[in-house]
Amino acid sequence: MSVFKKNEKKNTNRLPMPDKVKKGYRYYCSLVAAVALMGCCTMTAFAADDPLTVINNLSEFIFGLIRAVGLILLGWGIVQVGLSLQSHDPSQRSNGFLTLAGGVIITFAKEILTLITG
Repeated sequence: MSVFKKNEKKNTNRLPMPDKVKKGYRYYCSLVAAVALMGCCTMTAFAADDPLTVINNLSEFIFGLIRAVGLILLGWGIVQVGLSLQSHDPSQRSNGFLTLAGGVIITFAKEILTLITG
């Protein structure tokens, strides 16, 4: 008695698509691609008179990205600690606490650097 049929072939045939639908779909896809390309390629540039202001804005942007990565790591560390407490796994718990500590350090990197440099 065979429960699983191993030699059963599945035929998957596509439904026929009329030429008008194909042409319309091509136009739709090209329109969506063109709009996405135009949206991605246009960027407003705000010029500043002082070069130091430009550097400060860039620094704020980079530290904002670093803070976002730190918050993601912080959340992942909380998830790992919670899962380790549920499964009673000490190695996963230590990895979770290390990820949690790294997330806190990365999240507050700018504040730590300003405390160090004074």
